Amino acid sequence: MHYLLNAADPTSKRLSFAEQLFANQTINPVTWPQIVFGILLAFGVGLFIFWVYRMTYRGVMYSSTFGMTLILMTLITTPVVMCIRDSIALSMGMVGALSIVRFRTAVKDPLDIAYLFWSMTMGILIGAGQFFMAALAVVVIAALIVVLTRLKFQQVNCYLLVIHYDPDAEGAIQQVLRGVRTQRIKSKTLSRGGAEMTVELRIDKQGALLNKLLATEGVENATLVAYQPE
Repeated sequence: MHYLLNAADPTSKRLSFAEQLFANQTINPVTWPQIVFGILLAFGVGLFIFWVYRMTYRGVMYSSTFGMTLILMTLITTPVVMCIRDSIALSMGMVGALSIVRFRTAVKDPLDIAYLFWSMTMGILIGAGQFFMAALAVVVIAALIVVLTRLKFQQVNCYLLVIHYDPDAEGAIQQVLRGVRTQRIKSKTLSRGGAEMTVELRIDKQGALLNKLLATEGVENATLVAYQPE
């Protein structure tokens, strides 16, 4: 009679099904040689990703801290995946723990996000034991990155032109700037000692423009500063 009541109780069915689901999960313990090999392999792959990032970097200020982050992302992801790859309970617990994490660091270059995902992907593949896929992926992705960086894409040369001049020479300066295809005045300052104007423009021949401005009567000096618009 007791067995029949338990069989008729839907709550007992749900509990027994959940218990049976997690009881059937076979967790294969990770051995010490597997842990050491995975961490060393992740460290080597992280170094390789860091080397590719450093060789293909095209920015102005190189950050060695970000390069170290790429190595650490691969190293940290590998043991985490080793622990949860054979257990549904650990996987759900890890997802819940990571869902409360908030990252506040701003990424200046959108390409850096791709490198972060690359490092995490390599850590996941190594931690899951997919060594052949990890080796193939890291080599192919690195080769494609090198090819893409060596291609001569059309780059837009943006500069900020800072001019100190006599206010009476503004008309002549505007005449010189009409030869530039794209220009926009960012700021203009007038004082008793003269005037200062900052112009955003896109040019290919910087020397020719500066020579024309310096040859203009009333222009004291002109400065071009490399500029990356947001």
